[in-house]
Order: sequence, then C-alpha cells, then structure tokens
Amino acid sequence: MIVAMPTCRGCKDEVDTLVSVTVGGKKVKLCEDCADRAREEGEIARESESVIQGMMGYKGRR
Repeated sequence: MIVAMPTCRGCKDEVDTLVSVTVGGKKVKLCEDCADRAREEGEIARESESVIQGMMGYKGRR
C-alpha cells in the first residue's frame, strides 16, 4: 500500500509533517522551514506597521 506524503503549500515539496501557521488571517499548512519564514515575515510586518504609525502620530487601536 502506497501512502502519499503531505505536500507543503509554500514550497510544493513533499514532507514528513506539516505545521499549521496563520498567515494573513488564514491558517495554512506549511513545512517547518516555510512556517519559520512565514512567522518571521509576519513579525517584521507588524513591527514595521507599528513604526510607521508612530511616525504618523496614529493614536488609535489596532
């Protein structure tokens, strides 16, 4: 019996296990490498948005 390997949606490679990560408000199943990259990109985006809002004097909630 042949068992299909899961495929990462980020790099399209077959991997042993997938990790669920929230990207842009949606849960996506990625391999560990792509999941780490997505987490870092999300963190950088949040920090840069905070800096921009600080420069513009934005006082609202987010």
